[in-house]
Amino acid sequence: MSDNRALRRAHVLANHILQSTPPSSNLSLTREVCLQYSPPELNESYGFDVKEMRKLLDGHNLVDRDWIYGLMMQSNLFNRKERGGKIFVSPDYNQTMEQQREITMKRIWYLLEHGVFKGWLTETGPEAELRKLALLEVCGIYDHSVSIKVGVHFFLWGNAVKFFGTKRHHEKWLKNTEDYVVKGCFAMTELGHGSNVRGIETVTTYDPTTEEFVINTPCESAQKYWIGGAANHATHTIVFSQLQINGTNQGVHAFIAQIRDEDGNICPNIRLADCGHKIGLNGVDNGRIWFDNLRIPRENLLNAVADVSSDGKYVSSIKDPDQRFGAFMAPLTSGRVTIASSAIYSAKVGLAIAIRYSLSRRAFSVTANGPEVLLLDYPSHQRRLLPLLAKTYAMSFAANELKMIYVKRTPETNKAIHVVSSGFKAVLTWHNMHTLQECREAVGGQGVKTENLVGQLKGEFDVQTTFEGDNNVLMQQVSKALFAEYVSCKKRNKPFKGLGLEHMNSPRPVLPTQLTSSTLRCSQFQTNVFCLRERDLLERFTSEVAQLQGRGESREFSFLLSHQLAEDLGKAFTEKAILQTILDAEAKLPAGSVKDVLGLVRSMYALISLEEDPSLLRYGYLSQDNVGDVRREVSKLCGELRPHALALVTSFGIPDSFLSPIAFNWVEANAWSPV
Repeated sequence: MSDNRALRRAHVLANHILQSTPPSSNLSLTREVCLQYSPPELNESYGFDVKEMRKLLDGHNLVDRDWIYGLMMQSNLFNRKERGGKIFVSPDYNQTMEQQREITMKRIWYLLEHGVFKGWLTETGPEAELRKLALLEVCGIYDHSVSIKVGVHFFLWGNAVKFFGTKRHHEKWLKNTEDYVVKGCFAMTELGHGSNVRGIETVTTYDPTTEEFVINTPCESAQKYWIGGAANHATHTIVFSQLQINGTNQGVHAFIAQIRDEDGNICPNIRLADCGHKIGLNGVDNGRIWFDNLRIPRENLLNAVADVSSDGKYVSSIKDPDQRFGAFMAPLTSGRVTIASSAIYSAKVGLAIAIRYSLSRRAFSVTANGPEVLLLDYPSHQRRLLPLLAKTYAMSFAANELKMIYVKRTPETNKAIHVVSSGFKAVLTWHNMHTLQECREAVGGQGVKTENLVGQLKGEFDVQTTFEGDNNVLMQQVSKALFAEYVSCKKRNKPFKGLGLEHMNSPRPVLPTQLTSSTLRCSQFQTNVFCLRERDLLERFTSEVAQLQGRGESREFSFLLSHQLAEDLGKAFTEKAILQTILDAEAKLPAGSVKDVLGLVRSMYALISLEEDPSLLRYGYLSQDNVGDVRREVSKLCGELRPHALALVTSFGIPDSFLSPIAFNWVEANAWSPV
């Protein structure tokens, strides 16, 4: 036995040394049995005109959008790389924070040299503003850091000069800002005060002997914090500060201060520090600022709302301090408008990647030895992604409507814009974060790879839920505005007009007890249930606040105690407003396939919003059976939208290069390479 074993070992060793062919096996590892990538386009058809749908979704400036897409794709500054036979452009998130900041600034210089920012501050009117918004949105699709850094410079610093300032400021600063001769930032937030702008602690006094303002950071909590551009590149800043004149605090005002000279040296009486590495947006140089008796000329007060004369007298055409503060805050609405729209484009990127992947990636078989099943053919996978796709569509129309009312704003519409932008900013950014998380999970481990974007985008966009207003605070502002409108109309015995509350002038809608499929998909039923929810929650909210006030609580404290109803009401108002925008878009379409598919999308948006809201059951708008009907209808709609999934994400109009390798040939993109 031992001799036989020795002979066998010798034989195996000899074969190995002589590299003899091993014995044949019944297992054949040929190329044919390996997984092959199959483009979704081979098996999926377009049931409607995707170009027409894109026109609806983007809404405006499609030529300008495609132009800037092309500018980015043709330059190596945007990190062109080949993966799986395709060229992709996306930031290199493996770079250090310092490298990301410098390349972000180089990309901005490139866009400047190619005329992207021409007219952003010096041209006026709705068309100029819409072009600016479209170009900013594409910047954000490529890299949130680019869009934020550009946004701080133009929309915060630039708009502050434009709207808070007067002719002397416009002539001195706007063209230089547009040409990046001046690089601006916006110092509002402090370590100790974010959403509560009224409470900021920076103090400015006036010295009539030199006709200068003197700005001070009196304590550590007053340091300006998270100031985009302050850490490395900004030369000037808008400073929000309490203005004290002759011992009287006149409230928050805005000033222009220089923080660096043209060579990048920090100015005297200024201290700057870095906020450090972040979970995302590391291409933005967020910094901290302290002012130590910084003297600035009297002319650097942005004086559209109030002024100080050379001898130190405070003058303002708005006598009421609350109204004056509101006038200072009104122009900042543009930030919420751009954030809301940016969030939806981020969700589009995530969904385009996850859905394209799910149309080529297979897993498990449903029959013995049968073919593996496409991910999106699983009802559970449809349930994860298609309702989010429908919501993203509806919110695209909402973002477009918000932009339109913003660029056509008048003093009479400012209040409505504030309320709507607050609600949309909160709901759309929350939606984006939920969508990105679901997309990350839906692509499995591939979502963890930075190059596949969906996981990385979570960190890049998370900040949207708290900057330019904490989402929860914004939703409370929405509810307070609705409360004020309700109380005012009831007190004056006047009909409701504005904020979409006109439905409350009509009798309370009555919902059917039996909900068939046709009923659930009926636009009138959907409108009725959304209106009923908003109406009932508004009445409950005002009643609860009144009861608390009747027990001796202040109105503000009563609002705080009623926060749960306030949150439900803010959500109900915003979701109804979103529904109305997709209904309006659908109504303008001629009969045909685009209108038909948009009807399915609208029904999915309406019904998934109802399914996800416990208040419908909590307050008895729908019965338990009704809620079950809604749930089943959502699943049916998933099946009906499944054949349109590829066409729906293609309609986003985002070039392939701005997606990620797993959206296309993920097998080839991961093939072994000697380099």
